[in-house]
Amino acid sequence: MRIEFSKMHGLGNDFFVFDAPPSLSGRPVDPRTVRALADRHTGVGFDQALMLEAPRDDHARAFYRIFNADGAEVEQCGNGARCIAALLYARDPALGREIPMESRGGAVCARVGEDGLVSVDMGTPNFDPRSLPMSAPQESRLYTLRVDGADVCFGAVSMGNPHAVLQVDDVDTAPVERLGKALERHAWFPKRVNVGFMQIVDRGRIRLRVFERGAGETLACGSGASAAVAVGRKLGLLDSEVDVDLRGGRARVSWPGGAAPLRLTGPAVTVFTGSIDL
Repeated sequence: MRIEFSKMHGLGNDFFVFDAPPSLSGRPVDPRTVRALADRHTGVGFDQALMLEAPRDDHARAFYRIFNADGAEVEQCGNGARCIAALLYARDPALGREIPMESRGGAVCARVGEDGLVSVDMGTPNFDPRSLPMSAPQESRLYTLRVDGADVCFGAVSMGNPHAVLQVDDVDTAPVERLGKALERHAWFPKRVNVGFMQIVDRGRIRLRVFERGAGETLACGSGASAAVAVGRKLGLLDSEVDVDLRGGRARVSWPGGAAPLRLTGPAVTVFTGSIDL
């Protein structure tokens, strides 16, 4: 089976984007195939594969499914949603710059700006531990776990997918690999968790590194940037508009708080298109 694909990235968080062939639409995808395609030496190479299916809702432009580099299917991906919106707009600009979409994480609305930047409504951050899910007895601003012989303090939030956010003095020296691996698969997180390491520069700017479940550390993570700002806002440390400096570049996160939706904005770039036999 031969498929056409686009290789895209949002701030270095890179994706293999393709339309689902009839044999895969709505059906399980072999994790071994995803892992082979994700290999950066013998495959195409990517952090996530994004498969576009026909929308379930008449108002949506597409339903998308997300597969991490390890082959596991997950609920949401902020940078992935922005790349899909950019691709759909490029395919048919006449349909407008507002791009309603659907995913396993719920309905998503994106907008392609005239400056080329793409914004996506990430929904309202959910701090209920059950939403991640996380085995905490009750909701708290911060949680503490014993990890590798030390107490680790973090905030937790669902952005349609699960996130733990640690505040660090310097992201350059943070133990991202060690603690990221340990927390990702901790027993408190039955569906695993994405782990963010946040350095607050001032109330309007943070630096961030993210260890993504099933992918390891990536150059950027849109839902991770959203989660970090949500946690920082809940702790009273950040303003409603925050620049997030990731290893792949800068995103902007806007969240007034409360039940209002959080918005993520940044570039979405098509690197190349191609075809491959599965």
